[in-house]
Amino acid sequence: MTTPSTNPAEYFDAFYRTQPADGTDVRAAGWDIGQAQPLVEELENAGAFGPRVLDAGCGTGENVLYLTTCGHRVTGIDGAPTAIEHARAKAARRGIEAEFAVADACELSGYDGQFDSVLDSGLFHTLGEADRIRYVAALHRVSVPGAPVHILAVSSAAEPGPGPRRITETELRESFATGWTVEELRPATMLGKLPGSEARTAIPAWLFSARRLG
Repeated sequence: MTTPSTNPAEYFDAFYRTQPADGTDVRAAGWDIGQAQPLVEELENAGAFGPRVLDAGCGTGENVLYLTTCGHRVTGIDGAPTAIEHARAKAARRGIEAEFAVADACELSGYDGQFDSVLDSGLFHTLGEADRIRYVAALHRVSVPGAPVHILAVSSAAEPGPGPRRITETELRESFATGWTVEELRPATMLGKLPGSEARTAIPAWLFSARRLG
């Protein structure tokens, strides 16, 4: 990943600051596709989310807005303050009441035991090994027993290059080896633009689901 290890939130915030928070998509952010990820819609149609959902690393909030309109109470958090400004602007522009907050996903202070399910669409693959350990521990703390975590992450099948880390099956399984039971891990795709690409493409990814043990 090309993000600096010292302050990844500031790195991502720079992308969001390239245009005003007016409710439109951020052109510089290849992951801001103007809609929910199709995999998120697939999960929703399968009944994969409980009433109270955490979207960790929500960006400009597309998945939050979609799941909110489906009847879930969703909290979207992101470490980049300007991402949250864009998310709130999108919600206002569409007339959707949604909850967003600036927060460190590796800490999640103040959210203990609040969520029936968790969505991570594109956060895990930005984290280094040490931060992954903190992140998974934070997810365990804020989730109720039996809560599922669904992760969409760019996989090692994607072409090497700049942008997000290419995640292996082993990295996912090892990260959730304690305190969780793995329920699904399969190849999938995420919509977006990797650095250097002008067109939105289907990027090889993993769909990973694990359930919190009591």
